[in-house]
Amino acid sequence: MKITFLGTGTSQGVPLIGCTCKVCTSSDKKDNRLRSSVMIEYKNTNIVIDTGPDFRQQMLREKVTKLDAVVFTHEHKDHTAGLDEVRAFNFINQMVMPVYATERVQEALKREFAYIFADLDYPGIPKIQLHSIYDDEFAVGDMQIQPINVLHYKLPVKAFRIGNFTYITDANFISEEEKAKIKGSEVVVINALRRNEHISHFTFQEAIDLANELKAKKTYFTHISHQLGTHEEVTLELPEHIELAYDGLHIEIS
Repeated sequence: MKITFLGTGTSQGVPLIGCTCKVCTSSDKKDNRLRSSVMIEYKNTNIVIDTGPDFRQQMLREKVTKLDAVVFTHEHKDHTAGLDEVRAFNFINQMVMPVYATERVQEALKREFAYIFADLDYPGIPKIQLHSIYDDEFAVGDMQIQPINVLHYKLPVKAFRIGNFTYITDANFISEEEKAKIKGSEVVVINALRRNEHISHFTFQEAIDLANELKAKKTYFTHISHQLGTHEEVTLELPEHIELAYDGLHIEIS
């Protein structure tokens, strides 16, 4: 299984207009973080989790020519705003794009992209087929995907486990029951927004504590704001089993 970090930042990421902090003015490409998203390739199946505002740029950067499905964690615009760009894959792959989301997220997509779901079949609009996510494992092509329930303050968000890989973004609470679904993963990705307390995201220390509790062979932090610090500086603070992810990072998992 191949994992590509399409984006590891937030809407408070880089470059932040008018900000003169070390991260926003850094020349290190690892500090240039687009909105958080990940691409997973397994056998003949290629999916993307979340399509933020930078989705088109991320697809072009990675030279992606095949996409089999989109899976959404939740409805916030920094995770859904790029949905329109799947039209390119409608054309290239000659297919209607399967989109997997909870029913609540589907309702949000229908509001935000009303023209996609309108009765009028206007030429050139994205072609999408919605599929509902519940708590049970579901299949997308060659992948078996286990949803994991986390909370983003009071908003329910889906994390996902695919084989030995678990992806968690936009969370600050995971119940013991849901943690049990994560444990045993070889690689876990956790959101780590900043050092100071936040109402709806794990802080840097909370993410470290969770990584130590879950005991994955390797943990990567994502959904990083510029307030956390530069990639180089933060890396010096982390133990060997935890790393900051960065845009364009590729990893292989058995």
